[in-house]
Amino acid sequence: MSRPLLRPLALALTLAAGLGLGPASASVPAASHGAAGIGDAYYPQDGNGGYDVTHYDIHDTYRIHDGRLSGWTDVKARSTEVLDRLDLDLMLTPTAVQVDGATARFTKPTKHELQVQLPHTLASGTTFTVRVRYHGFPARLRYDGQKPWVADSKEAMAINEPHIAPWWFPANDHPRDKASYDVTVRVPKGNRVVSNGELVGRTADDTWSTWHWRIGEPISTYLAFFAAGRFAVETGTSSGLPYTLAVSKRLPRAWQSDAMRALRRTPGIVAWEASRLGRYPYRSTGGVVTSLLPGFALENASRPTYPYWGSDRSATSVEVHELAHQWFGDDVALSRWRDVWLNEGFATWMEWLYAEQHWGSPAQHRLIRTYASHRAGESFWKVRVGAPGRKHLFDMPVYDRGAMTLQALRHRIGRADFSTLLRTWVRQHHGGTVRVGQFEQLAEQVSGEQLDGFFHAWLDSRTKPARTAANGLA
Repeated sequence: MSRPLLRPLALALTLAAGLGLGPASASVPAASHGAAGIGDAYYPQDGNGGYDVTHYDIHDTYRIHDGRLSGWTDVKARSTEVLDRLDLDLMLTPTAVQVDGATARFTKPTKHELQVQLPHTLASGTTFTVRVRYHGFPARLRYDGQKPWVADSKEAMAINEPHIAPWWFPANDHPRDKASYDVTVRVPKGNRVVSNGELVGRTADDTWSTWHWRIGEPISTYLAFFAAGRFAVETGTSSGLPYTLAVSKRLPRAWQSDAMRALRRTPGIVAWEASRLGRYPYRSTGGVVTSLLPGFALENASRPTYPYWGSDRSATSVEVHELAHQWFGDDVALSRWRDVWLNEGFATWMEWLYAEQHWGSPAQHRLIRTYASHRAGESFWKVRVGAPGRKHLFDMPVYDRGAMTLQALRHRIGRADFSTLLRTWVRQHHGGTVRVGQFEQLAEQVSGEQLDGFFHAWLDSRTKPARTAANGLA
C-alpha cells in the first residue's frame, strides 16, 4: 500500500543530499505489517503486535438451541508503530471488515489469525476502529488442541482460560492488552444474558431479548464473558457496592437454593478481602452458577462463574479464591503466561488466610502439613512454579506450592511486612500487568532482606526446599 506524501518526501531528501542541501541519512519510518503474536513464549500466536486495544464494543446473536453465533464487533485501538496491516485473533468466520468506516481487504491465513489490510497507512499513535462481522458455531471450533466453548442446547457460558475470546469476538488475545467492554448479546426470548460489569440496557420483541452489559475498567480478554440461559437473578447493593447474582433454573430446586445462598456470601467476602488488600477494583460484583459442567470456576472480571458446588466450607473457599483473583490476575494482570503463579498462588493463599481468620486453621500449620505430606522426589516438587511450562500452567503445584511460597515468605519477613507487601503490590500495579521478578524485588524492598535464596528454593528449584528458617519453615 502506498503511503501518501512519504515517498515524494524521501525522494526530495535524497536529491537534496546529492546537491549538498541536506543530510543523505534522512529517512521515513517504514510501515509494519504488525506481528501475528504479542511475544509470549508459551503461546506465540496469542495477541498481536503494532497496536493496543482500548475498547471492545461487541454485538452478538447466539442461538442457544443449535449454538450458532453471529455478530459484529468494533475494536477501538491505538497504533504503536506505522501500520499498513494488522492481525486479530478470531476463530469464527469473518464476512466483512471496515477500518474507520472504509471497506478493508482481509484474509484468514490460519484458523486463529485474521489479517486486515488497512485502507490507509496509519502513523504511530493513531486512534482507529476496526469493525468485523463474523459467524460460526463456537462449540465446533478447535485450535491448538483446545475446544474451550462450554454449552449445550439450553445454556452457554463463554468462559475459559487461557483462551476463549476468539470464539466469540475478534481480539488482541493476551492478558497484556487490557481494554474496557460493551457486551451486547441477543438470545431467544425467555432467556437471560449475564456478563461483566453493569447491566445498562435490555430490550425484547416477540422472538429475541437483547442484553447490554458494560465494564469500564480495563480487563484482559479471557476475563470477558457472557452466560446465556434461564437464570434466577438477585440484585442489590452492599456497603455501596452493587451486585448481581444468577443461578441456573435448570438445577434442581434444592441446588438452586444452595447456590443462591452461597452466592449471597459474595459481598461479605469482597469486603473482607478489600480490608486486607485495598479497594475492590470494579464498580460491581456478583457471581453466576451454571447447570453446565465445565470442571472449573473462573474469575471473570467483576463476576466469577461456578459450577454447582454446594454450600459448605469447600464452596466458600472456592468463592474466596475466585474473588481474590479480582485483585490478583484481574486488576493486577499477567504480562506473560509463565508468571501465572502471581494469579493462582496468591488466590490460593487467600483461601488459607480466610480459613485462618474464620475457622481457626493457622496458615503456617497448613504450610507445614502440606510440606510434610510430599516426600522429596515426588512430582509435586518437580514443577518450576515461577516458570511451570505451558503444559503445567494450571497444575496443582502452581496453586498449592504457590500458596506455600507466600505463607513461607509471610513467616520469614513477618506478618506486618507481608501485609504491607501485598497492599503495596496491588496499589502500585493497579490496572497494570506484572512479572514475577517485580514481586521479588518489592518483597526485598519492603522487608529490607535479601531474598534471592528464598525465591530460588520455592519458585525456581525442582527439589523440595530445605526445612530452614531461611525458607520460612522453622
